[in-house]
Amino acid sequence: MTSLATETIDPRVRRTQALLREALGQLMETRSFEDISVQDITDRATINRVTFYDHYDDKHALLECLVAYRFQELLGRRGVAFEGGCASALGGLVLGLCDYLAEVPGLAKEGPGRIPPHLESALISVVRNFVLQGVRQHPPAGSASPEMVAATVSWALYGAAREWVVTPGRCPSEQVVGTIVALVAGVFPPAP
Repeated sequence: MTSLATETIDPRVRRTQALLREALGQLMETRSFEDISVQDITDRATINRVTFYDHYDDKHALLECLVAYRFQELLGRRGVAFEGGCASALGGLVLGLCDYLAEVPGLAKEGPGRIPPHLESALISVVRNFVLQGVRQHPPAGSASPEMVAATVSWALYGAAREWVVTPGRCPSEQVVGTIVALVAGVFPPAP
């Protein structure tokens, strides 16, 4: 597995996308995602709606971009690098996922079922994209498609990390990584 590819992006595009991400993030601090419209986002970002749709299909696509950006920032702050084999990459993803979920306001206090569905979907999609890149670069043997493997692994990683974050008196994220990796590693078909 590897990190999401960073492609060369025009500075103006990068700036516009940053403004839109920041606007959505700021709006979500005071309002629920469901109550935020594309118009609210573009007003906050001081960008017109046409420009928004030049970059994103809808507010859900922007949310996924925001989650991916924050997830990669968190991995960077943690110094997580995807070097070596698949186990080290899985460990990095688990660590990042646990840390990301631990930062979701109120999740650990509210217990199971309290993460907003739109955030859950975006986070699983981000993890799935990481896993899919790795599986495509290092295809496992077997008949399962890379997409099926990535979907299974991303949901398993998310479920295990979510269970960890809502566990009272949980251990530090660094300590749970090995357990989750051992559980999820069995999902991968053996290498050819």
